[in-house]
Amino acid sequence: MNWLKQAIGKEWTITPAGGLTGDAYVADNKKRRLFIKRNSSPFLAVLSAEGIVPKLMWTKRLENGDVITAQEWLEGRELKPEEMQHQQVADLLYKIHHSSELLHMLMRMGKKPVTSDDSLGYIKERLQVNGLTSKYSEIQVALQLLEELLPVTRNQKQVVCHCDLNHNNLLVTKQGHLYLVDWDNAMIADPMMDFGMLLKWYVPKEKWNSWLQKYGVTNNKQLMQRMYWYLILNTLQYLSWHSERNENTKAMNRLDDLREYITNM
Repeated sequence: MNWLKQAIGKEWTITPAGGLTGDAYVADNKKRRLFIKRNSSPFLAVLSAEGIVPKLMWTKRLENGDVITAQEWLEGRELKPEEMQHQQVADLLYKIHHSSELLHMLMRMGKKPVTSDDSLGYIKERLQVNGLTSKYSEIQVALQLLEELLPVTRNQKQVVCHCDLNHNNLLVTKQGHLYLVDWDNAMIADPMMDFGMLLKWYVPKEKWNSWLQKYGVTNNKQLMQRMYWYLILNTLQYLSWHSERNENTKAMNRLDDLREYITNM
């Protein structure tokens, strides 16, 4: 980490921040703390300006071309699973999905909207290459369902989606401000990509209508069909991903999820 000390100053104590990336650090000089990351997305600046992530303090380009960013370190905690049902989460998600600034920035970065037709074509090819389509009848049934419901998913408003709404990615400060971090998987897509997973994993089914009202939409048959379409798609993607890595137990867990979704359709 000598390269980082040279970049920000020797008076800082630097420790790895942990997580999946090896390029995130905490810098401390006894007066203040910063969250440092190497080669963050340019998207970070807009997220900071919108108050969706902790404040971006500065950006520096190193001699080798790498870019390091420093964000304000805030004392807080990860959201608890049961807190994902709260109004504050629905409000933050609504703000993200309706932000023209976020959408324009992703498009300027070259991101193109991901359509359901594109997603279905990609996963069909991937499953075929991995030999999974012929291996499991559940996958064949799931793909047939995706084909049948494809018209329901078309012509939906495309927005900025976080695509990884794990409760660990939502941070609440001691002052009660909520932030959504880890935007590496962000894309332009149907907002159902986000709150479908949130409902499935964090909200009891009898409270779905209530949460959707908090977000600002009314539950109906078509919305539920779109939700299960993306749940099935996401499960197939993870099933393929785990199979490619020979993570058989996790792949079988995803197959169990697939059976549940097929039954509920």
